[in-house]
Amino acid sequence: MDNLYGLKVKEISGKEKSLADYQGKVLLIVNTASKCGFTPQFKDLEALYKDYQDKEFEILGFPSNQFQNQEPLEGEKLSEFCEINYGVTFKIFDKIDVKGESANPLFKYLSDKDLNGRVNSSPKWNFHKYLVNKKGEVVDYFYTTTNPNSNKVRKAIDKLLEE
Repeated sequence: MDNLYGLKVKEISGKEKSLADYQGKVLLIVNTASKCGFTPQFKDLEALYKDYQDKEFEILGFPSNQFQNQEPLEGEKLSEFCEINYGVTFKIFDKIDVKGESANPLFKYLSDKDLNGRVNSSPKWNFHKYLVNKKGEVVDYFYTTTNPNSNKVRKAIDKLLEE
């Protein structure tokens, strides 16, 4: 697969969403959790989103319960938590698995160089971030400990927006 546009994911409502809807945009795709020590990164993600949302940029959040059961919430309670506690306005999708045999096809693609052609890095914890260019190609990733609102992440996004 040359890019992720052939994949579909589920919205919180259960409705299927084609990633082709994001063609031409730079994406930061993040696995999230509401009960994690890194959960305050929602605030940093939102600050980043606010600064770039008018520049062909989107953040896609995918809650996962695979790391010490740190995502107990389901459905609408997930997006409500993010909105109420962190003012999140970027898209939060339905809870999925992000690693192992049960991983969602999107995260299999994002984390496997044999599939995406560039990156070999599966999430080791919550808030692992993947950067995708306007062609739907995975070009970089950032570990959990990398603040999403850091200069490192912003420079990488700026470079892709200029392409």
